[in-house]
Amino acid sequence: MNLYPLGKFLISTVCFPLYRIKVIGKENFPKEGGVLLCTNHIDNLDPPIVGITSPRTVHFMAKEELFDMPILKTVLPKVQAYPVKRGMSDREAFRKTIKLLREDKVVGLFPEGTRSKTGEIGKGLAGAGFFALKGGDAKVVPCAIIGPYKAFSQLKVVYGEAMDMTPYRDRKASAEEVTEAIMAEISKLIEQYK
Repeated sequence: MNLYPLGKFLISTVCFPLYRIKVIGKENFPKEGGVLLCTNHIDNLDPPIVGITSPRTVHFMAKEELFDMPILKTVLPKVQAYPVKRGMSDREAFRKTIKLLREDKVVGLFPEGTRSKTGEIGKGLAGAGFFALKGGDAKVVPCAIIGPYKAFSQLKVVYGEAMDMTPYRDRKASAEEVTEAIMAEISKLIEQYK
């Protein structure tokens, strides 16, 4: 059973008025094809906020520990989330991510790998670049969440222009270089809209 539409409706009903969410750049989101959606990470609510503002269903990679929690282990798979072991090479999660991208799905990723304690953008991990390069024809959409998560204070979700990975793939760029390019685009969005 897919609970994504119901979850999106319920969370939207609460969060849009509570955080006065403003979505910018939705028109930049590709209507079809694989998309690696790369977002900065400032709060535990980031995944549902991206989920309710994205024009397409987002498959999120979530830390494995969440799938050990009683309610979450039942709900997460039904909202298109799948587990990843943090701090190690998780081949199964890697294969699933690449498969989803090549099947023209949207995969949501937080390249920093963890929440920023300060709200400042951190260094991205090479995994984002790896998926961007190996994801078939998938494009990368940089996304910035600009806080704070404070009741009745405005929260912005900004979708940047889709990045075509073809030039990076053609010249066999490293995963690190691609991650840096993605993080630079997210930083630009934060600077432009904060």
